[in-house]
Amino acid sequence: MKDVDFARNEIVVRDGKGGKDRHTMLPRSLVEPLQREVERARVLLAQDLAAGTAAVWLPHALARKYPRAHLERGWRWLFPAAQLSRDPRSGAVRRHHLDDAVFSRALKAACAKAGIVKPVSAHTLRHSFATHLIESGYDIRTVQELLGHKDVATTQIYTHVLNRGGLGVRSPLDAR
Repeated sequence: MKDVDFARNEIVVRDGKGGKDRHTMLPRSLVEPLQREVERARVLLAQDLAAGTAAVWLPHALARKYPRAHLERGWRWLFPAAQLSRDPRSGAVRRHHLDDAVFSRALKAACAKAGIVKPVSAHTLRHSFATHLIESGYDIRTVQELLGHKDVATTQIYTHVLNRGGLGVRSPLDAR
């Protein structure tokens, strides 16, 4: 939960493509629905605390560095799994994050309902995000930073998707 910053309208995506952390915008239209999810997760945490199953897995050596962090709300999942599960390494019973497969099935169902017949995955949303930013006139460097590309040449691939050629450019004489 600590990776959603409502004051700055920012989301930190941890360990994304290429194992990188990225910062991206939190759309204003999603603030209220996400705040409801935070509250739902808070209630679930309270239930887990009462049941003695509130531990959450912490990456790397954070559990040793911050021994009580597993009980803090900030380290909890924004989208927790519906069921508790036993960690095969430690044997601890805990609530993990929503499984990727649950999201994938929901995305496919939404596409079917919308009549989209092309294959769609979570990665398709990343490509769509970049393409829409470029279509909206955002500069390539901004898009590069939001996607976390090392080289702007990687980001430039999205300009080919627009397929406008010279006809997509507005003459400076028409800007008046």
